[in-house]
Amino acid sequence: MNTPTYFKPWLANWNLGVIIVLFIILLSGVVQFAALGLSQNYVIAYLGAQPEDITFAIQLTYIGIIVTLPVQFRFLRFFEIRNYLTINIFIGIILSIVCMYTTNIPLFFIIRFLQGVMICILSGSILVLIPNFLKPEYRQAVGPTVFYGTVLSSSVLIGIVAANISLNADFKIIYNYLIIFQVFVLILIRVVLNAKSNIKPYPLYQIDWTGVVFFITGAVAFAYTIIYGSKYYWFSDPRINLSAFITVIASIAYLVRESIVKRPHADITVFKYRNFWIGLILLAIYYGSKETINIIFGYTASVLQWSPIEVALLGLSNIAGLIIFMVISAVILVRHKNTAMYFLMAGFGMLLLYQLWMYFIFTPDLSFLDLVLPMFFQGAASGLLFVPIMIFTLSSIPVTAGVTGLAAAAFTRFASLLNAGAGFYNIQLYYNQLYKESFLNHLTGVDLQVSERLAAFKQLFLSKGFSADQAAAAANISLAKALAIQSQLLTNRASFMFIAIIVAIILVLVVLVFIYQTYTKRNQMNLAV
Repeated sequence: MNTPTYFKPWLANWNLGVIIVLFIILLSGVVQFAALGLSQNYVIAYLGAQPEDITFAIQLTYIGIIVTLPVQFRFLRFFEIRNYLTINIFIGIILSIVCMYTTNIPLFFIIRFLQGVMICILSGSILVLIPNFLKPEYRQAVGPTVFYGTVLSSSVLIGIVAANISLNADFKIIYNYLIIFQVFVLILIRVVLNAKSNIKPYPLYQIDWTGVVFFITGAVAFAYTIIYGSKYYWFSDPRINLSAFITVIASIAYLVRESIVKRPHADITVFKYRNFWIGLILLAIYYGSKETINIIFGYTASVLQWSPIEVALLGLSNIAGLIIFMVISAVILVRHKNTAMYFLMAGFGMLLLYQLWMYFIFTPDLSFLDLVLPMFFQGAASGLLFVPIMIFTLSSIPVTAGVTGLAAAAFTRFASLLNAGAGFYNIQLYYNQLYKESFLNHLTGVDLQVSERLAAFKQLFLSKGFSADQAAAAANISLAKALAIQSQLLTNRASFMFIAIIVAIILVLVVLVFIYQTYTKRNQMNLAV
């Protein structure tokens, strides 16, 4: 069997150079995903879209990634990788140009889905190439670590660039920089990769395109149901009823088809392994619980009125913690494979402390220094959890089903983010209303604190030159604004406590499993003696 020769001879023997090149190519895919999320406020204004539309567009990108992942590895075994990546980058440039100028929301949705396909092709190709330049024991841990770390770190780094651009120029300049970077990567691919990789093509036939259509239909309908459900009052609206019905029918059709075709889009037999289910559940809880970080970002932007640059710099502290501890966990797990339970206990324990930390310190006047340490701490917890959970999940199924395992993990992230978004929205809606009504019950003319606060507001506006009537009206508005901020802060605290309870339950279960395993091993050793 011939050894693949992907890179030109002058680069092939320089492993560090190869890894740098692969990272740059990977980054060209990741930035396509990050660009929208970090300029979404400007896109909303430009397209005349609703916030839900942008969220839906981001989830369509996820769907494009997930549905392409199982098919992607078939393509990689058929096409020469240099031509394959060249065409992908070229299409990506065209999509970036169209995305920059379109004002049609349905067309924008289609573009975002296609960009997800392109991102998956680039990322999948790199994740296949990277292991060829690593020691065998590092391959399982390094792939997910590099990809996940790149996705999160690039989002924040691009956010700093996007913030500077958006504050000083048209947001579309972001796409100009993206296109320039894509052209650079296109040239890099042509320079460093061989035209022929010395690999025997695997026939490209019997791809389950029907299953692909079923999956896309069900995933899009599911995303629509979850994202727009709260907006349209859930099942009181015929649109949500229809999308939910399509979700169920398409899902059933997909599962039935995958169980009967010879070469399915996904190998659903992986779901017969108990540990695989446990891994996916842990992954879902991990993804869902870490989303409370968005509460902090929203708080810094809306309550503290920080600039996008300040918010992005705070995000850097989180990314620093994540990358440092992700690398540490990957290195230790490679050398000591039986330490996964220790990482799970430490990671979920730190995540619990972070949720409680934020619950107790959340006030209307936190500074950057108040938040930077808990943000780093949350990143460190995430870094300790991600690699062991992924290794546990993927190692619980046969190697031949590894692609399906990756796709299932990606879908778990997709579903977790949707459910976390909808869950936080409804939790906050409930608690916000609860706290507002509680406050309103105390807002009476005879309430001494209310009277003093209104008098202070009124005196302030009188000192600014307002008339008596204007000062009274402005005082009432200021009191209402203070009430809204206080209600939101209490709601955020309730959200942190809600997630803390869930994480605490998982931590207790993990500790009990660890105690049981330790007790069982000791008994077995005593019997052996």
